[in-house]
Amino acid sequence: MTLFRATVIDTPGDPFAGDPADALAADGDGGVLVQDGIIAARGPFGSLRAANPHEPVTELIGGLLLPGFVDTHVHFPQIRAIGGLGMPLLDWLERCALPEESRLADPAYAEVVAGEFLDGLLSCGTTTALVFGSHFAPAMDVLFADAQLRGLNVTAGLVLSDRILREDLLCTPERALAESRDLIERWHGKDRLRYAVTPRFSLSASEEILAVCMELVQDAPGGRDDIWFTSHLNENLAEVAAVADLFPGSDHYLDTYHRHGLVTARSVFAHNVHASDKELAMMGEAGAWAAHCPTSNSALGSGLFPMRRHIEHGVGVALGSDVGAGTGLFLPKEGLQAYFMQQLLGSDGLALTPVHLLYLATRAGALALGLSDRVGDFSPGKEFDAVWLRPTAGSTYAVNLDHAADTTDALARTFALATPADVTGVWLRGERVAREPAATVV
Repeated sequence: MTLFRATVIDTPGDPFAGDPADALAADGDGGVLVQDGIIAARGPFGSLRAANPHEPVTELIGGLLLPGFVDTHVHFPQIRAIGGLGMPLLDWLERCALPEESRLADPAYAEVVAGEFLDGLLSCGTTTALVFGSHFAPAMDVLFADAQLRGLNVTAGLVLSDRILREDLLCTPERALAESRDLIERWHGKDRLRYAVTPRFSLSASEEILAVCMELVQDAPGGRDDIWFTSHLNENLAEVAAVADLFPGSDHYLDTYHRHGLVTARSVFAHNVHASDKELAMMGEAGAWAAHCPTSNSALGSGLFPMRRHIEHGVGVALGSDVGAGTGLFLPKEGLQAYFMQQLLGSDGLALTPVHLLYLATRAGALALGLSDRVGDFSPGKEFDAVWLRPTAGSTYAVNLDHAADTTDALARTFALATPADVTGVWLRGERVAREPAATVV
């Protein structure tokens, strides 16, 4: 066993369900006892040390120890496409994202990109992710193999499209079914890997492709309790209008998925900026989740996310970086931008506290992915996935942490000021995987 000593902060409760302070667990001199990668106990360091006087102690001096971040929407093929500013969604896809995604037809290229992507997640403290995959099955093999090697919690799937996109990114419904089944057989349930059925969006997925998605979700090993579903929804007004033209019999965008049985508690829809009340009511009733991607929504001019309306309809919200339209993989930056977005909405927005931001970046994502029994906070029995944020001495972040009034104030200053350079340690199931300098073991 190992006893970690640090300023330990997590959100085992739900700050949207009541007083945010009740959702927070924070110990200025805290301890987390870990055995074989599983949290055995958590509480004040003094109490845990007294109960375990002979176990080695890892001192994480300075900064904050937080649960590993959970990214619920990020594109593996787009890690080299960040920074395409000044374009709305459909133009950005055509000029920046899709040409790069086409290059992953080359498995050797995909191997390099997968390494850059997964190492990028870890260097930013992300330990669990719902990954929007590639249009090419060999590239998905590479992603799954590399994620398994690193020990990451990754849920991902082959991206399915049969119209509108570049010709080299399209597939037939028959090939979509066969290749997806093969990937599920090879990778789903292996170590920390799971499969998510992933049509790109209804704009590029015909009724036939969506029918294939329904078959994959319903007939996969383990059925609906085992396979996840993810796609895009209501991101951009031009996209929404185009989908309405392609599906004249649908009441709204979400109905294009609902008619195929794809709106369930195992569905995560990215963006949903322009949601109708009817769609939100349908998502809330089904238990479907929204992946909120603030920097992407701002960079592409997609709009201001209506978080208040989602919460009022009982729709769970988590954070996604949406790289490459998003501006980086660091989830605290997305949390800060989510805060700004709600401030800009005024009375239509939802006032977010630092506790909300940590919840959105950690436990909410675990809940969205059906992994809250394993990760997302430091409750005993869960896997020790963690990130240690410690600022460089003398930096503005360090100065502000030194003058924080309490742990909640320290958390606020962390979301305001921390960067990936402050990620000093990352643990996956109790094993440290990133960032020196090493902690002191006594």
